[in-house]
Amino acid sequence: MTCGTEAKKTYLEQARGRRGRLPVGEGKMETPDGPWAWCVLGASMVTYAMTLGFPSAIGIFYTDLQNSFNATNQETSWFPSIITAVLHAGGPLCSIMVERFGCRITVMVGGLLCGIGLVSSSFSQNIIHLYLSAGIVGGLGLSLGFQASVTVLGYYFIKRRTLANALAATGASIGMALWPLISQYLLETMGWRGSFMIFGGILLNCCVCGAMMRPVKAPPAALGKDPSSSMHNGTSGGVTELEQRTGIQRYMAFDLLLRHRRYQIYTIGVTWMVLGFVLPLFYLVPYATSNGIEETTAALLLSLIGFVNIFARPVAGIVSQHKIFSGKLIYLFSCAVVLNGLSNLVCAASASFPALLVYCGLYGVSMSVIGALVFHVLMEIVGMKRFPGAFGLFTILESVTLLVGPPLAGYLVDLTGKYNLVFYFTCIAVSSSGLFMLIASYIIDRKEKKSSQKPVNISDGKANDSHKNVIYRPAIQENCTQA
Repeated sequence: MTCGTEAKKTYLEQARGRRGRLPVGEGKMETPDGPWAWCVLGASMVTYAMTLGFPSAIGIFYTDLQNSFNATNQETSWFPSIITAVLHAGGPLCSIMVERFGCRITVMVGGLLCGIGLVSSSFSQNIIHLYLSAGIVGGLGLSLGFQASVTVLGYYFIKRRTLANALAATGASIGMALWPLISQYLLETMGWRGSFMIFGGILLNCCVCGAMMRPVKAPPAALGKDPSSSMHNGTSGGVTELEQRTGIQRYMAFDLLLRHRRYQIYTIGVTWMVLGFVLPLFYLVPYATSNGIEETTAALLLSLIGFVNIFARPVAGIVSQHKIFSGKLIYLFSCAVVLNGLSNLVCAASASFPALLVYCGLYGVSMSVIGALVFHVLMEIVGMKRFPGAFGLFTILESVTLLVGPPLAGYLVDLTGKYNLVFYFTCIAVSSSGLFMLIASYIIDRKEKKSSQKPVNISDGKANDSHKNVIYRPAIQENCTQA
C-alpha cells in the first residue's frame, strides 16, 4: 500500500509540471465499493433511463412518422432499427474513448451528440434526414452514454457487481415506464417535431451524469502487483493486459470468438435473440391501435412493461446472487429468453385488452431477468480484463440483427397487412435462441464434468486443478483500475 501511495504521489508531481496542474480528471481518485460508487450508480441509472428508455418510446410516433413522410411500414421501420443498431454498434468506439479519455468524458460527449441529433431531427424534411440525425447522430450519442455507463460500473463495484448491474438496469425500466407517457403527452400537444426538440434537451442531462463519473483507483490487492496501475483511469497509468494487445483485437476480441467456446455460444445466442427481442416495443402500439384500442391506452401498455421491469429487475439481480446460481447464470438467462419468446404467442393469438395486459406482464418479467443478467453473464464469461474487447465485438454483432429485424417485420406487415405475424416471428426467433444457449451450455458442462472424472497421475500435484472450469470464475479483482 505504501509503495502504491508513493508511486501515485510521484506520478502526480510529474504530471503537475512547472505550472502545478493535474491531468484532466485526476485531481480526485475514488475507491471501488466506496461511498462515491453509489453516486456513480445513481448517475448510471439516470443515464440508462434516458438512453435505453428513449428507443422503447419510438413506437408511439410510428404512425405519425409514417403519415408525415408518406412512408411504408418498411421505410418507417428503418428509423427504430438504425437508432437501436447504432446504439449497440458503438461498442468499439466507446472502448477507444473510454481508454483515451475515461468514462466521464465519453458519457458527456454522448449526451451532447444526443441533444444535437434529436434537435436537428425535428427539422427533417424527409425520412432520410431523420435516419441521419436522430438515427445515426442521436443513436451514437445514446451508445456512448449507455455503454460507458455499463463499463464504469464494472470498475466501481467489485463485491456487489451483480446487484449494481441489476439496479442500474432498473434505470432503463424507469425510462421505459416514463418515456411512453411523456411521449404520448408531447405528441398530443406539440406533435412529433416539437417532441423531438424537447427530447434533445432532456438527453443533454447525460452530460451532468457523466460529470459524476470520477476516475477510480485500484484496490490494495492490485497495488501490490503494479503500483503504477493505481492511476490508470482510461487516460494514463501502468501497462495492462488490455494495452498489450494491438490493433483491432484490442477493441473487438475476435480471438475469443474463434477460440472461447462459451463466448461463442453466448454471442451467437444473444445476436440471434435480438433479431426479434425488440420488435414488440416498436409494434405493440400499432398492433393495438389497428385492433380498435385507443392510442393513449396503447401507450399505457408500453408503460406497463416498464413498470413491471422497475420491480422485477432488482429482484432478478438479488435472486441471481444466490449460491445456487453460482457459475450457472447462463441457465437462468436462457430460461428467461425462452419464456420471453413464448410470451409473444399470447399477443399474437388475441388483441383484446385483457390478453395484452397478460402479455405485457409475462414479457416484462422475462425481459427484467434478461436485462439484469445480459452484461453480467458476459463479464463472468470473459472477466474484466477482456470485457472491453469482448463487449465491443458482442455489440457489433448484435447491431447487425437489430438493424435487420424491424425492416423485415415492416416488410412482413406491408406484404400481409397483419401485425400479429410479427409476434409469431418474434416467438420463433427468441425462443430458439434461448434453447440453443441452454442446450449448448449443458453439453459443455457435461463434457467438462466427464473430463474431470478421468483418472489422473498422483505425482502431478496440480492435476486435480487442471480440469476446473475457470471460465465462469467472477473477475473479482481483474483490471479494476480503469474507469
